Amino acid sequence: MNTQARPTALITGASSGIGATYADRLARRGHDLLLVARDAQRLQVLAERLRSAYGIAVEVMPADLTQKTDVRKVEQRLREDAAIGLLVNNAGVSMNGTLAQADLEYAEQMIELNVVALTRLAAAAAANFSAVGRGGIINLGSVVALAPEMFNAVYSATKAYVLSLSQTLAAELRSSNVQVQAVLPGLTRTEIFERSGTDASLLPPSMIMAVEELVDAALAGFDQQELVTIPSLPDAADWEAFVAARAVLGPNLSHNQAAARYK
Repeated sequence: MNTQARPTALITGASSGIGATYADRLARRGHDLLLVARDAQRLQVLAERLRSAYGIAVEVMPADLTQKTDVRKVEQRLREDAAIGLLVNNAGVSMNGTLAQADLEYAEQMIELNVVALTRLAAAAAANFSAVGRGGIINLGSVVALAPEMFNAVYSATKAYVLSLSQTLAAELRSSNVQVQAVLPGLTRTEIFERSGTDASLLPPSMIMAVEELVDAALAGFDQQELVTIPSLPDAADWEAFVAARAVLGPNLSHNQAAARYK
């Protein structure tokens, strides 16, 4: 993506944590911003700070992306606003506990936010951006997409969906000059800990990345045209080996007969 064009960046979950840090870093790069989150007051405070610090235009759009009417409002803006050229699909929540003991009403809300809203906004951005042959879609996932046994079943499944969606979407947009990136953070020092009921003080500090470190690494990966960015992964060859191992399965994933080992 050509950052010289400085398209407007729409960032969801922008009032704090990863979203607010993306807003700061993209404003620093010269992007105008459209900030989306539930907390209108925090969005306004952030918007005023970024306008003052970087001299860019910042619009605030309060929206609860677990609510269909609000999702449709943001989706429509993404489809119709030609100034928008970058989507940071960041809004998401987490939960603790086993599936058998889960609050399924909350789990359903999490799926609405982490999966349904993210999908509808990515689809709207893909339609808008591909029509003009430029743009970028950044989907925030999690490393639990690669290690689902480590965490809550529903949350891990939503993040596996984000990875799969991003990989498929990138293939669909390959000829359109629209860049897709899935960012897979590990533990990151944000408000998600307290919101999900996790005590971050019980975790080794060496496992928890500062949010600024995460976003800077993610944007470096975006600049390098990475489809999948794992900020804490030292050697990209490890990811490439993972992708190669998956490709080995390819020729045998669909045949007209079951394998001999099942007979």
